[in-house]
Amino acid sequence: MPPTSPVAASLAATALAVAVSACGAEPPAFSGDRAMSHLEAICALGPRPSGSPAMARQRALLAAHFRAAGATVVGQAFEIRDRRTGEQVHVENLVVTWHPDRPDRVLLGAHYDTRPFPDRDPTQPRGVFVGANDGASGAALLMELAAAMPSLGGPLGVDFVLFDAEEYVFGPRDPYCVGSTFFAKQHAADRRSGRLAHDYRCGVIVDMVADRELAIWQELNSVDWPDTRPVVDGIWGVARRLGVRQFVPRPRHRVEDDHVPLRMIAGIPTCDIIDFDYPAWHTTDDTPERCAAESLDAVGRVLLAWLREQR
Repeated sequence: MPPTSPVAASLAATALAVAVSACGAEPPAFSGDRAMSHLEAICALGPRPSGSPAMARQRALLAAHFRAAGATVVGQAFEIRDRRTGEQVHVENLVVTWHPDRPDRVLLGAHYDTRPFPDRDPTQPRGVFVGANDGASGAALLMELAAAMPSLGGPLGVDFVLFDAEEYVFGPRDPYCVGSTFFAKQHAADRRSGRLAHDYRCGVIVDMVADRELAIWQELNSVDWPDTRPVVDGIWGVARRLGVRQFVPRPRHRVEDDHVPLRMIAGIPTCDIIDFDYPAWHTTDDTPERCAAESLDAVGRVLLAWLREQR
C-alpha cells in the first residue's frame, strides 16, 4: 500500500473529527496537532503565489475540506494585472459559511497566498518560499476550527474568509491586501444597495500564528480604533482566563494587514491576531520546522472559546 500523502491525511483527520463531533455529547475541542497536520499538508503543495497551479490545488483542498465539515463554500473570483508582465492573474477569495440562517455574524479571515519570493532572505532572495507561518498557518487554523462550527450555539453565524493576493508583491509599488480590499469594496457596495442579507458584528484576522516562539502582542491599529478595541479586549480577556500566556496584553506593532480594508472600507470592526516578531519572515526558513502545534493550539483554543461566548 502506498504511503498516505499529507493532503489525504489532512482530509481524513477532518472527516474523523467531524464524525466524532456528530456522535459525541461533548463539544469538539481545538487540536493543535490536527492544525499542524493541515499546515504540513498545505506546505506539501509547495509555493502558492496567486495565480499559480499550486494555489489552485490549495483552493481545491480547502474547499473540499470545509464542505466535508458541513459548510457552504463560495469563490469570489476576479483578475489583477501582473505589474512585471502585464498579464492577467486569476485571484479568488473563498467565503466559507456556517449557520447561514443567522443574520448577525462574525468574520474570521486569513490570507492563503504566499509571497512570490523570499525577498528578505539574505542569501536566496529568489529562492523557494513555502510560507509555513506566513500563509499556511492562518488557513490551517481555520481548517481545524471547522470541526467545531456545526455545533456552535448562540445567535451568531460565522464566515471564514480566505483572502487571496494579500502579498502578490514584486516591488515597492505593488499593493498589499488585494483580495481583502476587493471583498471589502464588494461588501460596502452591497450594503449601500440594500443587497446584504446579513452583516458582520465584527471580524478577526489570523496571520503568522504558528511560530515556535509565539508572542502575540496587541496590534496598534486594532487597539486605536474605538470600535475594534472591544474585540481586542474580549479575545485577550479570554486568553487571560484560559491562562494562554502567548497573548501579550500590551500593544506593540502597527501592521498593514487584511483587517485594515475590512475596517476602513467595509466598516467591519476587525482586529489582527499576528506574531510580527518572526525571524524567518519572508525567507526560505519559513518552513514547518519553524512552526509548532502548541502555538496553533494556543490561538485556536482562545478563538474557539471567544466564539462560544458571543451573545
